[in-house]
Amino acid sequence: MDIFERTRLVAGGEALEKMKRSRVAVFGVGGVGGYAAEALVRCGVGALDIIDADTVSPSNLNRQIIATAQTLGMPKVQAARLRALSINPDVKITPLPLFYSAETADMIDLSQYDYIADAIDTVSSKLELIKRAKALGVPVISSMGTGNKLHPQLLEVADIYSTSVCPLARVMRRELKKAGVDSLRVVYSKEQPRRLEAESGRRTVGSTPFVPAAAGLIIASEIFCALTGVEA
Repeated sequence: MDIFERTRLVAGGEALEKMKRSRVAVFGVGGVGGYAAEALVRCGVGALDIIDADTVSPSNLNRQIIATAQTLGMPKVQAARLRALSINPDVKITPLPLFYSAETADMIDLSQYDYIADAIDTVSSKLELIKRAKALGVPVISSMGTGNKLHPQLLEVADIYSTSVCPLARVMRRELKKAGVDSLRVVYSKEQPRRLEAESGRRTVGSTPFVPAAAGLIIASEIFCALTGVEA
């Protein structure tokens, strides 16, 4: 059984061979990163490192592909690993259950990756990852805010300095400029964030099944096209 037959009909055998030789890291395997990781597995990536310190909780069930009744309480990297291997038993999955930050960054050698997907929620961690990847010349694509959004069709791929509307992108533009980072490929939305008052009264970011998933799939598509040379 050739699980990549249908992909080969679209991208060709050479593209699949390139994917098989590639090693990609996905930082954050929640709503965005979980879909990105799974799509990369389904299009034949040979090695995938998944980095996340969180565990699956009931609040993840509405949008995260790794979240099911059976995975509640499980480390997200473990749930993602088991799901990936159930799709392609030959993929090499390296789960790293850590919170990426300035304090833990030296634990991961970014130079080993052919591409990095940034689906981290924390601004300081995103900046640390991007600055280090850029210094090493490792390509990275970063997800901007997908919370409080309803319309996946408003997602776009652009350089960070061409973005607008997205509050997270605004912060990242400012901080990356301070850090001397002159470009960054991102997935972002021009949709104005929505917020309804939570019944609990807590300030909680809302989310849907649609926008994070679409952002993750776009990230995987961008990585696939970049690594294989197939025109996007």
